[in-house]
Amino acid sequence: MATVGKVIKCKAAVAWEANKPLVIEEIEVDVPHANEIRIKIIATGVCHTDLYHLFEGKHKDGFPVVLGHEGAGIVESVGPGVTEFQPGDKVIPLFISQCGECRFCQSPKTNQCVKGWANDSHDVMSPKETRFTCKGQKVLQFLGTSTFSQYTVVNQIAVAKIDPSAPLDTVCLLGCGVCTGFGAAVNTAKVEPGSTCAVFGLGAVGLAAVMGCHSAGAKRIIAVDLNPDKFEKAKVFGATDFVNPNDHSEPISQVLSEMTNGGVDFSLECVGNVGVMRNALESCVKGWGVSVLVGWTDLHDVATRPIQLIAGRTWTGSLFGGFKGKDGVPKMVKAYLDKKVKLDEFITHRMPLESVNDSIDLMKNGKCIRTVLSLE
Repeated sequence: MATVGKVIKCKAAVAWEANKPLVIEEIEVDVPHANEIRIKIIATGVCHTDLYHLFEGKHKDGFPVVLGHEGAGIVESVGPGVTEFQPGDKVIPLFISQCGECRFCQSPKTNQCVKGWANDSHDVMSPKETRFTCKGQKVLQFLGTSTFSQYTVVNQIAVAKIDPSAPLDTVCLLGCGVCTGFGAAVNTAKVEPGSTCAVFGLGAVGLAAVMGCHSAGAKRIIAVDLNPDKFEKAKVFGATDFVNPNDHSEPISQVLSEMTNGGVDFSLECVGNVGVMRNALESCVKGWGVSVLVGWTDLHDVATRPIQLIAGRTWTGSLFGGFKGKDGVPKMVKAYLDKKVKLDEFITHRMPLESVNDSIDLMKNGKCIRTVLSLE
């Protein structure tokens, strides 16, 4: 390619500061350094975690930044030391690394990695080093990926090579939301056949959790959300019951307990709200109930009465659905191509990158499940 070895100028949506609309700018994307890959992003989903950083987390050192972390693209060039990838490969950049060598990567118990960017800058939600500049200023790469840019540079330990036949404008959703929800049910909760589950929050992550519960053989899947418009969509992914907390005067945990003879076997919180996390735990049956925190937040403490856990409930969390990215994402792509998991059904809107602020408004107002932005 004519761009190999050169700084690329391209379009990107830059968040110059918190609580402000993104601005379409021309940025400079440096050449890939050692062990890095420069990727032409073809499409990206808009995820709630992008909005969290912009409107809730708002860390003072986290701007300016190019958001986006749910993308898919094609390798444009590789830096020194890269042997696993070559130009033309279809890939999904990962916000969670897999070096394959550290004690976490060597363990089947976790998908954490000590070499990931988050080990020393998780609060800023971007690594300190960046390959982006704009107007002479350094621009951060959100979650190490920054898929709201036509080109990005990512370390090879945070890139998954995928099937060359995969449609990038659909499988991009596997870069975050769908793997996060599906894996939380299948890998983290380990939902069992014949079990009863409750999923709190019916965004893309929650719907993917519903799909995971269904895939694992749950016989009853209760979808919980304040927006009744989402219930029909949840049915597509396998939900059997629907509860709107606004329709009840009792606490939602009590409602679910009465519906299920003492509580559900598994619950998944897919909102990122500490109050909902407590409700999800307390909706579980004593003795063996498992509740998984899936929604991202780091603003408040989470709390419950000790007896809830002493009684035998398990409270745990899930990052990226427990998938080791370089291994798990290609398998999920294959599962989609084999029609074993749904992806198209999550996409409610498609827009060009220039409409990124419209896509953010849709999500803020609960008017979409997933919007996919085209960067071509």
